Amino acid sequence: MRPVMLVATRLATFDLRRYLIGALLWLPVHVIPLAGGLVLQQVFDRISGHRPAALEATLWLCAAFAGVELVRGVVIVVAWTYGVYWWNAAATLLRANVLRSVLTARGPAAARLPHSSGEGVARLRDDVADAVDFTDESVSLVGTTLFAAVALPIMASIDALITLVLVLPMLAAGVLSRSMHRVVARLHRRARRLGAAVTAYVGEVFGGVLALKTAGAELAALQRLREHNRRRRDAAVRDRMATDLLDAATITTVELSTGLVLLLAAPAMRGGDFTVGDLALFTSYLGWLTALPRSIGTTLYRLPQAAVATERLTALMAPHEDAGTLSRGADVWLHHDPPPAAPPPPHPGPLRVLEARGLTVRGALHGVDLRLERGSFTVITGAVGAGKSTLVRALLGLLPLDEGTIAWNGAPVADPGTFLVPGRTAYAGQVPRLFSASLRENLLLGRPASDDDARRALELAVFEQDLAEMPDGLGTVVGPRGVRLSGGQVQRATAARALVREPDLLVVDDLSSALDVETERLLWERIAGRGPETVLVVSHRQAALERADQVIVLDRGRVAGRGRLDELLDGCPEMRRLWHAELIAELITQEEQTGA
Repeated sequence: MRPVMLVATRLATFDLRRYLIGALLWLPVHVIPLAGGLVLQQVFDRISGHRPAALEATLWLCAAFAGVELVRGVVIVVAWTYGVYWWNAAATLLRANVLRSVLTARGPAAARLPHSSGEGVARLRDDVADAVDFTDESVSLVGTTLFAAVALPIMASIDALITLVLVLPMLAAGVLSRSMHRVVARLHRRARRLGAAVTAYVGEVFGGVLALKTAGAELAALQRLREHNRRRRDAAVRDRMATDLLDAATITTVELSTGLVLLLAAPAMRGGDFTVGDLALFTSYLGWLTALPRSIGTTLYRLPQAAVATERLTALMAPHEDAGTLSRGADVWLHHDPPPAAPPPPHPGPLRVLEARGLTVRGALHGVDLRLERGSFTVITGAVGAGKSTLVRALLGLLPLDEGTIAWNGAPVADPGTFLVPGRTAYAGQVPRLFSASLRENLLLGRPASDDDARRALELAVFEQDLAEMPDGLGTVVGPRGVRLSGGQVQRATAARALVREPDLLVVDDLSSALDVETERLLWERIAGRGPETVLVVSHRQAALERADQVIVLDRGRVAGRGRLDELLDGCPEMRRLWHAELIAELITQEEQTGA
């Protein structure tokens, strides 16, 4: 439980002033009823004749009781309003630290990301809430403990036996809560995992509507969703039953305590040792005393839930990071704009040569060497599954290497994922990723560049004519994943996003698959003539291969040939096979376009 307690402590202290003020606002909510019980004791003793009664004094006591409750109500409103800020700030801190780790921490993020974006969303939503709720519960626990610390001596001074009878059932509820700790953790972990599976599947369905409709798989998709929901429902019911059982045990102790008080109070009242006012005080305090075992029970079942949440959130972070990193820092702005982002740091040492030796990724890549000199245009080609994309992703640190070394200008690169970044390198991936934002935002992604820089990059990517036909220009909203653009436009916009960063090395992974022959030829011509000096391309297309200074042929994860295209066509059978297959494919494509 050490990680979860560390996270709870950090969340309580990252903005200690607000946390303490919020706690001090909530404490009177638990303490004020002490005064209310004492006032009720005086009122009922006067009415029952145990104290001298006067109508005016009794009315003043009633007014005092109403005033006490009114003050408590006002304090609740103020405390709740103030506490919302701390809760959201704490949740934001955890989410920001997880995202920071995914985006900037050493090591490839792909190895620790969930299998689906829905799972990631579920963790940032539900698990963060569990961690913050556990910390937030500490305020209630302190308040109820403070009430009990004052109320029990008052009650014991009136009747010690009845007070003891009140405490014993509450202790039993606490023991039961502790004994169910492991069960609650196991059930909650399963409920969270299956709930995230539903979120992930719904996201996949929305993203694959066209594929489902064209395959006639609508009913099968709905059936799969029903099955996911059934599993999630069963797990959620079991999780809820465990926590409700603890609540029921606590409520039972309340009822049992009330009954025992009444049984013991009756003979004491007949003997004159226990007044009606004392009974009113005990009854008033009883309801608030039961808040202590409830708060203890809530804390005990939230503890395993928070432990599960901490484990799942920490799993998203880099191997060298832990629960302390998850809850580190205090930079949260909810009422004011954050300070402007620092400009990207300069990258000294422009590329002269990037060299990789023995790159190995288990099951995909086997001892591949690569040398990229400044000013070169290198193409990696091969059949489907040959390891082309794996090679560039491993080179850039997006996949973990089992073996191999990388050097920039002869200096070893310990972590390529944090070293080979803009402006040293820029990457246009095989699967283009655009956001539901404007074209400008998709290109810059927060980079402090001008519209002229964006237009220049779009021109290099052969997008200037498409831009001219858009009424809103750079302000055009492209829709989720760029659905308002054609496949070729999405690919060229992705290329422009890489080009606007003006890298020393541009890495492009099969980005021209949706382009016609003429557009592709013009794209490579502009990139080679006016783009970055050094280019690494994954492609099997004729236009890229003919322009290459160096072609690397991969076959089942190994280098089958290396050299210029004409040399490989003479001496590499795999290159000849790929070349003839590509010529036939491009010829068929041209005939289809002409026929259309």
